[in-house]
Amino acid sequence: MNEKQAIIEFKDVSFKYESQAEPNVMNISFTIYPGETVLIIGPSGSGKSTLAKCINGQIPYSYDGELTGDILIEGKSTKDLSLFDLSLSIGTVLQDTDGQFVGLTVAEDIAFSLENDAAEQSLMRKQVKKWTEELDIEHLNEHTPQQLSGGQKQRVSIAGILIDQVPILLFDEPLANLDPASGYETMHLIDRLSHKQGLTTVIIEHRLEEALSTNVDRVLVMHEGHLLANMTPDELLRSDILEKIGIRQPLYLDLMDYAGISLDTIHNLGAFHSDMLKDSNLEKIENWVKSIDPPSNTTTSQTLLELNQVNFAYDERASSPTLSNVNFSIQTGEMVSIVGSNGAGKSTLAKLLCGFVRPTHGQILLNGRDTNSLSIKEIADSIGYVMQNPNHMISKNLIFDEVALGLVNRGIDEKEIENRVYDALKTCGLYPYRQWPINALSYGQKRRVTIASILVLQPSVIILDEPTAGQDYAHYSDMMAFLELINQEYQMTILMISHDMHLIQEYTKRSLVFSKGQLLADLPPSELFAQKDLIEQADLHPTSLYQVGDILPNLSINDLLKAFIYYEQQERGRVTI
Repeated sequence: MNEKQAIIEFKDVSFKYESQAEPNVMNISFTIYPGETVLIIGPSGSGKSTLAKCINGQIPYSYDGELTGDILIEGKSTKDLSLFDLSLSIGTVLQDTDGQFVGLTVAEDIAFSLENDAAEQSLMRKQVKKWTEELDIEHLNEHTPQQLSGGQKQRVSIAGILIDQVPILLFDEPLANLDPASGYETMHLIDRLSHKQGLTTVIIEHRLEEALSTNVDRVLVMHEGHLLANMTPDELLRSDILEKIGIRQPLYLDLMDYAGISLDTIHNLGAFHSDMLKDSNLEKIENWVKSIDPPSNTTTSQTLLELNQVNFAYDERASSPTLSNVNFSIQTGEMVSIVGSNGAGKSTLAKLLCGFVRPTHGQILLNGRDTNSLSIKEIADSIGYVMQNPNHMISKNLIFDEVALGLVNRGIDEKEIENRVYDALKTCGLYPYRQWPINALSYGQKRRVTIASILVLQPSVIILDEPTAGQDYAHYSDMMAFLELINQEYQMTILMISHDMHLIQEYTKRSLVFSKGQLLADLPPSELFAQKDLIEQADLHPTSLYQVGDILPNLSINDLLKAFIYYEQQERGRVTI
């Protein structure tokens, strides 16, 4: 079918990690040709990360186990290549780019491999200049990598790989730690570099809608260690494979389904483009929107948290504070999203609410009391904070002991500890595992343990930092259903710091939008995603629903978003018409 020699070829490849009883990938065969962009998707545990490690040589050189079959890179079997040999063909950009930096400055880091090869300084300077200009980061040359935003760090990592002129780029979940705008910029950058430099690009990602914003030639679908599909994006989106394996399809396809639009009338599925929808289909969408009647949002609960003219600066001599003149209130039982780009002030706000740092000006009221008069422990009685990475919170070996730790520290009676821990574990779906070691749990289950350890303390508010980060759609849905349960049954007030546009749009009724330390807006997500200027100011990126709404002749984007969000809630059984 393709006369070119494959640049990557898997021939009946299986791999079993030394510590595991069963193989993680089984009988995998596929080919990738020079210049192709291939996306690898699949739910957590499907084997896609193992596949990536096989491609770049981490398997078998860094991970012990049993590898069978053959992997060819540029026509040569990896059995005959060293890890160094493979590094000359494949450059990997890790999900956590901090783990790749070795230089004290951006320029030093990019030049590292040439310096290792004892290249002339004039050549190093020339190559660093070429690639920093190509990636638009030449103004960052003297910065330390730690000073950079997530998107800038990725560009530095890419430059450090391209300077070696490798023909294959491998991206491991490039969207995981980026704000939405940076994520889309990264996908467009990957697309531009792949075509301009003639690179072969392999992308591991589970956020399908964002990943398809680049021009993907083929999608490899992994499921339970098997290669389930190898097809074009158009073929994949017309099949039922995504539904079967629990990967979310692009939102515009959900909308078309709800409006009764047949995909047979649509050409070139993938990233949404306005040519997909002709007049008759736009009319179907408008008729569907008009058939949905979302109720008005009304809040009658009492005020739980109130911020009045809050300023904060880590260094009071700084020219501008980290947070400036922040004013808002939170009602009991609300579920609110806190959004904005990296460095917007979201994490600092969480620290202020928890009392870890105190306002340099202004007032935070908790149940009417100024938190400046409260100790961190007194604030923690009402406000719990769940970090993004559960491993940063867990200190015990057994689940029961971890969840009980806060109660033990408070000197609670042993019998009451047992009752409260069991109640929290039942709520979190962890009761059957109460005596399990924590290291036997999945990442998503560990997140539930950390939430249970806060829930057992019976706070009024839980603040969650990126609750769905790094989770596939099935685990994402489980996590959000669980958070809705504790929100509704316990009237638990939940604040979520998130970059996830789907989460913000579908699960919260209010969004606090931050940019450069200022609260830009406090409004429903449907209104947020209908305001292009506000989206750009906050470094957000709308979902494909915005693009559909933008071409509706007789309805506003806000009308479409309100109807879609309400319908999704109805479908999940959260509200009843």
